[in-house]
Amino acid sequence: MKKALTLCVAGALTLMVMGTASAADYVGSEKCFSCHKDQFNDWQASGHPWKLRKMEKARYAKLPLPKGWAWEDISYVIGGANKKARFIDKQGYIITTAKDGSEAKNQYNIEDGSWAFYHKGEKKPYTCGGCHTTGYSKEGHQDGLPGMIGTWKEDGIGCEACHGPASDHVAKPGKGNLKNDLSAESCGKCHQRGGMGPQPPASGGFIKHHEQINELKAGSHKDLTCVTCHDPHKRAIHAKNNCAECHDGIAKKFAGNIHGKQGTRCVECHMPKVSKSAISRSSYEADVRTHIMKLNTDPTVSMFETVEEKGKKSTFAKGFVTLDYACLRCHASRDRKWASDKAKGFHK
Repeated sequence: MKKALTLCVAGALTLMVMGTASAADYVGSEKCFSCHKDQFNDWQASGHPWKLRKMEKARYAKLPLPKGWAWEDISYVIGGANKKARFIDKQGYIITTAKDGSEAKNQYNIEDGSWAFYHKGEKKPYTCGGCHTTGYSKEGHQDGLPGMIGTWKEDGIGCEACHGPASDHVAKPGKGNLKNDLSAESCGKCHQRGGMGPQPPASGGFIKHHEQINELKAGSHKDLTCVTCHDPHKRAIHAKNNCAECHDGIAKKFAGNIHGKQGTRCVECHMPKVSKSAISRSSYEADVRTHIMKLNTDPTVSMFETVEEKGKKSTFAKGFVTLDYACLRCHASRDRKWASDKAKGFHK
């Protein structure tokens, strides 16, 4: 009996050691280039690796800095690819004031060159590593900086953020030893706010930025996945124009009306820029396309609802887009009643 127990313990220890030895490690995105050049180059241009960059890289992007700050005062830059940039000081805290501590706007908006407040005047630690880095752990402080909450293997969203640790794949290339999850939830783990349910959080007349999984689940295309339209290695603006694959009859009718003839795409009305990442261009247009897609032509309904729970009010977008956002950003001299009348038989 004693001998059998010894053998069982030895076997268990052997399995534990084997399991530890076989656990894949992070190798860094640069390792992927030699075999996956096209995907690597698309990813480099996508903006994902720019979600967080050390100052030594980011300083060459020609970004301006908040009032009074110099590059020698910066440790990291958040973003800076397409929409906006924020800056982190040498202690790992997000810069929220001028260098001398006085009030100053600290978020640089790339599209129009404007500045905006972000947590004005607060001592704001960097807590975004779970979605802005690769191989994140909530324990510790990256680079030993007290304001950096958690540690990670690679700055920004690298290949292994989606595909998992790749040391086994590098040692023996093959599909079986690399993660390739094409579900909407795989993207939704970061492209959401407050969970993946169908309640897109909203504020100030727009949906909050990067809540695409919430919007998708709230809308009429909730059974689609992100890769139905997107190549995950490429920028979102390179999404497939593939609405006609499912809506061929409507697309043919639409091609003959005035909007179709002038080249207006389906997304201009069904995916207007109702979500705000950095700026709003007008009362009815922000800077990120919504993924709700369904239009409500009733001129009296609101796209948003505010609920109160335990004394706290929260605003959410409903499962449709209203005509002010779909139509009036172009037809600014008109009203929702006019848009509702024109929406009848619109595709014909």
